[in-house]
Amino acid sequence: MFKTVLFPIDQSRETREAADVVTNVVKKYSSRLVLLSVVEEPPPDAPSADPMVSPEVVAKLLENAQSLFFGQGIQSEILERQGKPAFTICDVADEIGADLIIMGCRGLGLTEEGADDSVTTRVINLSPCPVLIVP
Repeated sequence: MFKTVLFPIDQSRETREAADVVTNVVKKYSSRLVLLSVVEEPPPDAPSADPMVSPEVVAKLLENAQSLFFGQGIQSEILERQGKPAFTICDVADEIGADLIIMGCRGLGLTEEGADDSVTTRVINLSPCPVLIVP
């Protein structure tokens, strides 16, 4: 049913909690697992403390996630892209032929003021495939 699962990751607690669901789904359906992290372009002239704008931090995050899944007996592929997270996630899902995107209910891109503009909400609205949101 779910031949290819895309798991976009960031450093949020919600992403870590979603990893258990990813493990269960991938094992149950013998899915191909693709881990994706997006390096965000910082706004011009704005110093950013956001770790997701550092390619080194994102690369380490992907390596750690791949190791975590390997420890569960799951092979995974890693992709690192640059751009706006929601659009990049949907583009990659289309590119790899994902059957399912699994993500936490609230990534680092969501604030109380911008709940309607969250990465999760945008992915749900733009995704070329079903999206499983883990609360």
